Amino acid sequence: MSWKNLKQRSLADALLTEHKALTELDDVHELIDWTRIETMLKDIHNNPRGEQAWPPLLMFKAMLLQSWYNLSDPQLEKQLARDLLFRRFVGISLSESVPDHSTLWRFRNKPEVMSLQEALLLEVNHQLIEKGLLIKQGEISIVDASVIKAQRNRPNKGVNGVNTQDPEAGYNVKTGSDGKVKTTYGYKAHVSVDEDDFIKATDFTAGNVHDSQCFTELLSEEESEVFADSAYASQKTNEWLEQRDIGNGVLERAYRNKPLTDQQKASNKVKSRIRSGVERVFGILKLHYGMAKARYLGKARNQMRFGMMCLAYNLKRGVSLQKEIQSLQDSFA
Repeated sequence: MSWKNLKQRSLADALLTEHKALTELDDVHELIDWTRIETMLKDIHNNPRGEQAWPPLLMFKAMLLQSWYNLSDPQLEKQLARDLLFRRFVGISLSESVPDHSTLWRFRNKPEVMSLQEALLLEVNHQLIEKGLLIKQGEISIVDASVIKAQRNRPNKGVNGVNTQDPEAGYNVKTGSDGKVKTTYGYKAHVSVDEDDFIKATDFTAGNVHDSQCFTELLSEEESEVFADSAYASQKTNEWLEQRDIGNGVLERAYRNKPLTDQQKASNKVKSRIRSGVERVFGILKLHYGMAKARYLGKARNQMRFGMMCLAYNLKRGVSLQKEIQSLQDSFA
């Protein structure tokens, strides 16, 4: 049933009839070399509390499932216990128990796991580059940010009059195209994506941090051109891109008593078509991965959750692009 090669399959696994529903994640499993991920996780161990020691790669794969199916820790535990697809992907046979929700929670919040978040995304992206699915040289970057509503976003009083509002979030104030002001208490997810909608870099801040403050941190400085909305427009941005000979695809902004010219409007229209890719990425993350609202209290835990979403998204995007390429090749065969 599973890909696990540590021991023989159980009798229950041997008697299980194969069905295409059980192989839905096989393409993801075959997309990358998981032993390289396992090597990165090898120094992560469970707390010495007498509990069963679960392989770090198994736990990491469980976190991917959690992102793809937008599950809480208790929901993930239940799905691992009763879903054959989940067991197959993480490598748990039918005769084995599954990690409980508290074990899953502790693993995800281990400092050594959190510290690997960026490196794991880079490793997955590097393997996608090796497969020719992600472009490395002459790439473009599309930068944007999106607000994530805090789990506890209202200043309510709890026990002993203590404010239960998430203390590490912040107020984001945005004026819409209709002129109405919208205020959201939460966090802000910052990303850089390429022209094929792969996420290349991420950052995570309180909601009151301006988008432009994370601009340079999201870029490799190897881009041929960078696209972003007018929130990133400034003389500082223009100079930074010019000094590195990077094409400036940032939308131009109108100022009081200085409206955009027809030429600037036409230029913005072209740039907007290109930068729309990042909006698709955020749309998928919000609709399917649960990005619209934070699940936990505190920046670190929510940043870890967002990082896993991005990693999980790139794996699914890699499979999708691989199928698109194969379909094109078949049509010309």
